[in-house]
Amino acid sequence: MTNDPLSVDEMLARLVGFDSVVGRPNAPIVEFVRDWLSAQGIVAHVLPGPEGDRSNLFASIGPVDRPGFVLSGHLDVVPAMEPGWQADPFVLREDAGRLIGRGACDMKGFVAAALFMVPELAAMNLPVPIHLALSYDEEAGCRGVPHLLAALPDLCAPPQGAIIGEPTDLVPVLAHKGKSAIRVTASGTAGHSSRSDLGENAIHALVPVLEAAVAQAAALTQGAQDTRFAPPWSSLQIGTLSGGQALNIIPDTAVAEIEARAIAGVDPMALLAPVRDAAEAAGARCDTISTYPALALAAYHPLAERLADLTGQRPLDAVSFGTEAGLFQAVGIPSIVCGPGDISRAHKPEEHLHRDELQAACALIRQLGESLAA
Repeated sequence: MTNDPLSVDEMLARLVGFDSVVGRPNAPIVEFVRDWLSAQGIVAHVLPGPEGDRSNLFASIGPVDRPGFVLSGHLDVVPAMEPGWQADPFVLREDAGRLIGRGACDMKGFVAAALFMVPELAAMNLPVPIHLALSYDEEAGCRGVPHLLAALPDLCAPPQGAIIGEPTDLVPVLAHKGKSAIRVTASGTAGHSSRSDLGENAIHALVPVLEAAVAQAAALTQGAQDTRFAPPWSSLQIGTLSGGQALNIIPDTAVAEIEARAIAGVDPMALLAPVRDAAEAAGARCDTISTYPALALAAYHPLAERLADLTGQRPLDAVSFGTEAGLFQAVGIPSIVCGPGDISRAHKPEEHLHRDELQAACALIRQLGESLAA
């Protein structure tokens, strides 16, 4: 890795060029970031996860023994198999100011801006640090960042705040729902459907679990409400259901994936308790896919006031999508969501970030540095 300067557009192009799809090894993109930071004189800590083939990355600009601010982003992206792409989704291209590519908006644009600004931040001789926290498998339910947070006490003083750069049009967001997801697997005995007495139907065994999920989903609409969210209640749904090989074969396996989304102050895993109880009663196996808590930051919190000053935008009360912010908050790091782009462009063909949005993200990070150096 040379010390040749990259424009922020070029940085985004380099990041988009890595097909760092969720759930896959991510060494190439992590090594690129590590080597680029090293060329800027910044030590990056590569933190392998328990999977063994993917890693988080953490780096600091400024003194690590002082409480600073974290810029948090994820390096993984969702797959890009949709037929609506007009060109290779992992080659950034421009069209009338739109920078198009998988992850350009969610959320390699924010990561590109943060990396591009590193030399400028380093030149400010910050009295308190700005940290970069880059995680893996966020798109699978924020699976990577808990391992990064577990390592944080050995890497820096407790941060005074974290900015999670998910696309919010650079409007600070104070709250989002938490989420837990489980996989329920029922087993049976295969056989010819004409002799149902000789087999055990796994789909039938799963029915009480599905009924419990539907009943809990209905009950939650009448439960605790928080009008900051849409809908204002916690929710639960059966997202996928599979089982059986053919109509005349008794199914020996049936699988349902079920998620709960919880308003602030509610444990999303607790919402799944009736479903888990039904699974146990049915003799089905229940595995946790992912879980992360809700985010709730007070509008008068110093971090909210700082971001309002930096962006010139009144913080938004809440959004419906989830982020890693709740996990940072759960370990005592006040957190807020604020990044370039619009979430409506994420997870779609022709995902894009406008060039002026990318420049605005750089300006926000510059202003953060300047506010700390003043």
